[in-house]
Amino acid sequence: MLDLIIKNGSCYIDGKLEKQDIGIKEGKIVNLGSFDEDSKEIYDAENLTVLPGCIDTQVHFREPGSTDTEDLNSGSKAAVMGGITAVFEMPNTKPPTTNYEEFDRKINIAKRMYCNHAFFFGATAENYKTLEKLKDLKGCCGIKLFAGSSTGNLLVDKEDDIEKVFKHASKVVAVHSEDEEILKLRKKLIEKGNVKSHPVWRNEEVAMSSTRKIVKIAKRFNKKAHILHITTREEIDFLSKNKGNITFEITPQHLTFHAPDCYDKIGTYAQMNPPIRDKSHQDRLWYAIKNNYNDTIGSDHAPHLKVNKDKSYPESPSGMPGVQTLIPVMLNHINNGKLKLEQLMKFICENPVKIFGIKNKGYIKKDFDADLTIVDLNRKIIIDNKDMQSKCKWTPYHGETFKGSPMATIIDGKIKMKNGKLIGEPEGKPLEFN
Repeated sequence: MLDLIIKNGSCYIDGKLEKQDIGIKEGKIVNLGSFDEDSKEIYDAENLTVLPGCIDTQVHFREPGSTDTEDLNSGSKAAVMGGITAVFEMPNTKPPTTNYEEFDRKINIAKRMYCNHAFFFGATAENYKTLEKLKDLKGCCGIKLFAGSSTGNLLVDKEDDIEKVFKHASKVVAVHSEDEEILKLRKKLIEKGNVKSHPVWRNEEVAMSSTRKIVKIAKRFNKKAHILHITTREEIDFLSKNKGNITFEITPQHLTFHAPDCYDKIGTYAQMNPPIRDKSHQDRLWYAIKNNYNDTIGSDHAPHLKVNKDKSYPESPSGMPGVQTLIPVMLNHINNGKLKLEQLMKFICENPVKIFGIKNKGYIKKDFDADLTIVDLNRKIIIDNKDMQSKCKWTPYHGETFKGSPMATIIDGKIKMKNGKLIGEPEGKPLEFN
């Protein structure tokens, strides 16, 4: 007897949608197509689309440290409610995840997570020798390098130290790419009380200078660099000519918001690093999507409490929540003709598996893990702060109507969200890597 059958759904298999049933037993996909078996549970996916489990490769769940803002349990609830089956969580916590002790601590705390998970190991100027030994560290997706300062105190900005990180890296190095030296020089351009000066301070040169340096170093040592949250047309043009071991991410918010409109509308709630820029940059990001130059879409879920976001700029912190809204935002863009479903599947299912070497995820295939995201491509929803599972209890999309919504999240063969309701207990597991 099977544990679960997904019936009547339009399933995304081998790059196209096919009407097939999915049989699941002991957390694995064991049957595809038309078959006659009994099951303990049946999910009727009539008029719904069944996708591989969607992976958000950049979230900040703030634990340990700022657990008043978020923790691994609440962040994972938000993920599951948004149709995300697995997340990669960042190391800029308090204390930061930069040694085995703190990494093990996170793995243990993560037993309270609803979704599957992996953690980045934070690079510092001092721990580069440890980075050689991470290849077999259970639950480690890669190494995180902050080349420019952002939230937290992780920063590796000297070129010699960045070289040491890449030279000794035994996994993909994911990079927050902003040039710290230029950031310091341009700090005088910050206008107190004017959040519109944020992209003036952290301008295109800040991003491009750092990205050029990262690519040069990664190529020199023949190591993999994954550059996070790309925001500028200059970087798009440069990175599109430097593929191979260099991959990069774009966020839903940089595809959805642009300056100055977003700052006029939601003020410091639109503040993040690197910043949301004018429409000419956004148009180039969409050009990259259209041509499949980028490799992933990650939410950069970075929550802060309203009481802090309401502070006058620049005392207001940078970052916004996004793990619960990644899927509806991108489905809405699909419905608006901005990209195709098969592209989204590459960005949040297939490419994360290829780049980071995740085992048994990213596809609807026999013997693969039964992680599935079931969506209604035609359902209209109004995003509301009160529905957000994140402890910060707000979203930059509040009040917006989107077409396309997650209807169920299935992890290891168990339904963890159905019709907007969280189901069962936290049972997330560390991801395994090749």
